[in-house]
Amino acid sequence: MRYLIVLLMTGLFATNSAMAQESILIYPGAIPGSKPTPADFKELSETGKDGIIRVSKVSIPTLKVFLPAKDKATGAAVIICPGGGYGILAINHEGDNVAKRFNEIGVAAFVLKYRLPDDAIMVDKSFGPLQDAEQAIYLLRRDAAKYHIDPAKIGIMGFSAGGHLAATLTVHYKDVKIENKEGLSLRPDFSMLIYPVISLLESPHTGSAKNLTGPNATYSQKEYFSNERHVDAETPVTFLVHANDDKSVPVENSLSFNKAMVKAGNKAELHVYQGGGHGFGLNNKTTQDQWFDRLVNWMKANKII
Repeated sequence: MRYLIVLLMTGLFATNSAMAQESILIYPGAIPGSKPTPADFKELSETGKDGIIRVSKVSIPTLKVFLPAKDKATGAAVIICPGGGYGILAINHEGDNVAKRFNEIGVAAFVLKYRLPDDAIMVDKSFGPLQDAEQAIYLLRRDAAKYHIDPAKIGIMGFSAGGHLAATLTVHYKDVKIENKEGLSLRPDFSMLIYPVISLLESPHTGSAKNLTGPNATYSQKEYFSNERHVDAETPVTFLVHANDDKSVPVENSLSFNKAMVKAGNKAELHVYQGGGHGFGLNNKTTQDQWFDRLVNWMKANKII
């Protein structure tokens, strides 16, 4: 009987280890830059015929925690920003599913459900997502011991518009827009950008740009969020993936960021596939190559794992 109970508990743990252990609110009190949320502004979650869960109207940002088995843990951690044009979040396709893959290689993963820009809930909607990304890395650095992670091995990852958010933190981490009494560094130790929106000036994704900065954005706003223009010698090592036939977010976005990294003398690795389009997540069906395998090799080469 005791053996049966142990067996059942072991099976339950194995099942739970592939799932998020917890979901935490990233702000302990008031959310910076927020307005009172209207009564009819409620978060929505819909599952499409493609199996993708799309979350919209996010007003309360959270981090979903995925920790690897202790015997596999490397100490590295990554914050994952799902994409969706700053209008929705493809929360499983470009979030939870990716987190589970990281756990398999011993990396702790934290899926960021960031606020989606909306004038109804934000004073300046363009900075809401960046504040949430800054708060996420602040929390992980502060609470690194709690999650058994190395505070010097915390990275940021993003897909599409989530890639834009990740890139924005990658280059603008010194522009602190949250409370940071301890003065902790908000700089990611590494960055992973998957078919990312990079620029609002060159080959922009108009939907993401409009949702983030509005239809009447100033040149100054567009320049700030054109992340290739803000790469410098301190920009962290970066891994990029894109497809040449991406009709939604042109490959020039990744090419321009890579070019800026090379010019600044930084380490960057770019993988461009001949096909795949946009939004393929973990699986580019046009090739037998798995970009996540290339990512693992890159992480090893840079001594992240």
